[in-house]
Amino acid sequence: MKPLTKILLVEDDINLGTILKEFLSVKGFEIVQAINGEEGFEQFRKKKFDICLIDVMMPKMDGFTLAKKIRMVDKQTPFLFLTAKAMIDDKIEGFKIGADDYVTKPFSMEELILRINAILKRSKIPQDEIEKTEFKIGSYIFNYDRRTLVSQQIEQKLTPKECELLRLLCLYENKVLERTEALTRIWHDDNYFNARSMDVYITKLRNYLKQDKSIELVNVHGTGYKLMTK
Repeated sequence: MKPLTKILLVEDDINLGTILKEFLSVKGFEIVQAINGEEGFEQFRKKKFDICLIDVMMPKMDGFTLAKKIRMVDKQTPFLFLTAKAMIDDKIEGFKIGADDYVTKPFSMEELILRINAILKRSKIPQDEIEKTEFKIGSYIFNYDRRTLVSQQIEQKLTPKECELLRLLCLYENKVLERTEALTRIWHDDNYFNARSMDVYITKLRNYLKQDKSIELVNVHGTGYKLMTK
């Protein structure tokens, strides 16, 4: 039998925490619940978790402090912030600490599940792939550090966001890159305007890769994008 995915849920609102635990348990996750940052850190030290869901505003130890303490002892376990705050500075602070995503209350349970699954899928990418900086895409060589896309001695310089987006697509080559994941990792916010901006960048990347007919950068309706190579 496949082991259950283990989630550490750190939420000081007992009612919300109970609802989340029951919902996620029904969805097949194993949940360990804590009601403040100190208790959350103690639980984290006792067990191995696949992902942590951390509220930002908590007594005894806030979510940012808890996340920093977790990162001091564990560089790999992904975490997602749950917060009533919608300020962009708070989101940026969370991503600087190392958050994989950020959900603002109130949120739908289905959205939370989608975001959790996206993080878990990404965390299964081998570490050497995550750290990779050069990719072969059909007849093209993409160098992330130099921000170049080269084919037949023709070099295309990429903007920082084009570079970040193409790298994510390469990490998910022949798999679906979900829109929400790309937006939160690159733009740090999945609002409508950023989504439209990302569509423009996808069109630009598609144009850069069009000389090689074995490459397709396709829209997956309602989900995201897929970089397909033969």
